[in-house]
Amino acid sequence: MPRKSIPGQPLRSPRTIVRKSVVPHRPYDPNAVYPATRDELRPIALASVVLGFLALMVVASRGWMLLYGDAVAHLGIARRILDAHYPGIAQLGGVWLPLPHLLMLPFVQRMDWWQNGVAGAWPSLAAYAFANTGCYALARKLVPPPWAFAATAFFALNPNLMYLATTAMTEPLFLALMVWSIVVAYEAVEALHAAKIRSVKWRFIISGILTFAMVMTRYDGWILGAAIWLVLAIAWWRSSEATHKATQTSFIVMTLITVAGPILWFWYNAKYQGDWLDFMRGPYSAKAIEAKTTPPGSKPRRGMYNPGWAFIYFTRAAQVDAVAYELGFGVLATAIIGSYLAWKQRLSRVVLLLWVPLPFYIYSIAWGSVPLFVPQLYPGSYYNSRYGMELLPVFAIFTAIACAAVERKLRTQSKKKADIFFFLVLVAILLNMIAMMGSFGNLLQKVRGEDAKIPKWLSAPPLVFQEGVVNASTRISFEKTLAQEMLHIGPGDTIMFNTNDHIGAIQDAGIPLKRLISPLDSETFNKAAEAPAKYAKIIVAIDGDPVAKAVAAHPEGLTEIEVVCNSGQGCARFYRSDVYQGGVQ
Repeated sequence: MPRKSIPGQPLRSPRTIVRKSVVPHRPYDPNAVYPATRDELRPIALASVVLGFLALMVVASRGWMLLYGDAVAHLGIARRILDAHYPGIAQLGGVWLPLPHLLMLPFVQRMDWWQNGVAGAWPSLAAYAFANTGCYALARKLVPPPWAFAATAFFALNPNLMYLATTAMTEPLFLALMVWSIVVAYEAVEALHAAKIRSVKWRFIISGILTFAMVMTRYDGWILGAAIWLVLAIAWWRSSEATHKATQTSFIVMTLITVAGPILWFWYNAKYQGDWLDFMRGPYSAKAIEAKTTPPGSKPRRGMYNPGWAFIYFTRAAQVDAVAYELGFGVLATAIIGSYLAWKQRLSRVVLLLWVPLPFYIYSIAWGSVPLFVPQLYPGSYYNSRYGMELLPVFAIFTAIACAAVERKLRTQSKKKADIFFFLVLVAILLNMIAMMGSFGNLLQKVRGEDAKIPKWLSAPPLVFQEGVVNASTRISFEKTLAQEMLHIGPGDTIMFNTNDHIGAIQDAGIPLKRLISPLDSETFNKAAEAPAKYAKIIVAIDGDPVAKAVAAHPEGLTEIEVVCNSGQGCARFYRSDVYQGGVQ
């Protein structure tokens, strides 16, 4: 039967008819497990930005952004890349990995942002939002939407993470890269099984880039990146012959990107530090620092050469970092159960890579010269407690898997019981955040009066924040006093000062680093050490540092003009040169 034409339109042959394929919209199912959509991720990202800025407002208003000496040092490294006698990549140093400093570079050149620490907050806040969306994306592949939300809430509302997200510390960036690396590896393995060639190719390339970024952020990333590559290599090798051949080039590119990170860092250390393993055995390596700070004849710290104690210290730090009071034992046990369920239910076992930081830190504490102390264990002090934050994704994801299994069991008995259980979990997450900030103890103190004795643990602030406060008590006051004295130095005077230990004084005083002669600029410093009075107008020597040794060896032409002492930090002696002619010689 002939087709009728529509007035004003040409008659087309049946072969020319264009039919649009319509993808059926997946109806919302609160119990379905499938990848997160962009519509789901957007509110997570937006909420993360809001939470991050609220945390920034609180921390910045109280002057807490620079509690960690490491945060001050990270900002100093980023600053000196452009602000130095010899600017360039040589200023990155050979121990701390460079990506965090490169991300701070656009912000830290603004003097006031360097001084108040805001320059380090912008990359960390972005990483915080990136980590939260990654946590939801990963959880969404394993549990229904409500439990993915619960896992993300537990992760995002952690007060320690929220504090770190306002500083120049590297943990938020690494957590973001770690979570998304596992998300991409998960998707790559699924795509290999389904023979989705295009998806596999893209996931391989993205995985290589994320691994490169991890390798350039923290040394933990070297081990996790190698583990992810191994998992993908096995899955690729086991894929069908057609998939194997079609994705071979992408796999090779991923491999090259993955190994490029360590090779590049070896090259950098060899070229600029004179030893390709300077980060492991150089003067600023963990091994050298522990040897320097350990009193002669002292007993080995607990955990050294003992993987059992190393396990206890690391997991205890992880518990206290994640959960209030002594509830961390229960969360750790629940996460272990969730991991078992993930294995038993044959969920993609790629997610078990979240546990990789555990063996890494057991080795590091036992044999890698990495001490870790928490107040809950002997000797009751604070040091590197933030390392436990790397198990936060483990607690969030695997606890959600275990809780989702309980809820499914309850739902077979009563929908009401299941709903109540989920509600109680959300309440527990919120109460945990409040308790970790010491709010319950502070409230109880107000109710019972200032003279009432309240257990310290009830009002203790978050562990990572508390460590920063305790360890900064003498350093910050000393550096502020130094900064006040440095403000009296002429605006064009060259200063000889060791920035390795107290760059915070220079930062607080707002002095450009190019005015300094420091051991970090070894070429100039080595010359100046032979005649300090000739090379600098003002020399600031702190007891025992390289500048003090140079002054002791060559005091000619120097007049002592000021001494600043601080309990626990030693004394800083200010000298004026009587022969300095001006300019860097």
